[in-house]
Amino acid sequence: MSRAPVPQGRTGRPPLTSRAQILVAARRLIDQDGWEKLTIRRLAAEIGIGATTLYHHIRNKDDLLLLLLNHHIEQIERPQLPSDPRERIVTAATAMHDALAAWPWAAEVLSADGFVGLLDESALWMVEAVVAGADDYGCTPEQTVDVFRNIWYYTVGEVLVRAHSARRRAQDERLTYRDSFDASQVPHLAAIGDQWPALAARDIYPQGLHTFVDGLLAQATPRGVD
Repeated sequence: MSRAPVPQGRTGRPPLTSRAQILVAARRLIDQDGWEKLTIRRLAAEIGIGATTLYHHIRNKDDLLLLLLNHHIEQIERPQLPSDPRERIVTAATAMHDALAAWPWAAEVLSADGFVGLLDESALWMVEAVVAGADDYGCTPEQTVDVFRNIWYYTVGEVLVRAHSARRRAQDERLTYRDSFDASQVPHLAAIGDQWPALAARDIYPQGLHTFVDGLLAQATPRGVD
């Protein structure tokens, strides 16, 4: 019996892949194993296409992460921004914090100066709101940049410390805080003792943010004031 002829034409070609499919698959892998383990080859296998095909859509891993981040920010519901400059800064910074807390790996990707130039304009509204608040308050351009950078460092640091602490606790239950100290060497730590874990677990970002913003704006010299 002769074999049936092998089908010709489009049979066997890789399926068409959309950018949306790529982002969904990448998000799934990141949520599963972390962004550090995400590779182009692994992502291609997850989608069911070749790595070469995937490179038609994205240049490299950094490009992929930025696409994911921009898409993530674009999906966030924008809060109503207050007219008061100080409150506008606080509201925008809180939105940044909440966005990063939901996706801590994004804080890792953006933990370097110059990230503002990598984001899409539609994803820059939080940065714009902080800058506009400082400008409307009367800050000079230099002071405005300082206000944003300090708030950004505080926000990213808080998100990363909490995310890393939770990950380490999940990986090794032995990583707990000491419940006793030598009072002759570190008397203040000894006085706090085993209260530290509970005290450190509190969410004090909002309180710290308000204090931080007040301090930054207090140091600013409004335009026209010598």
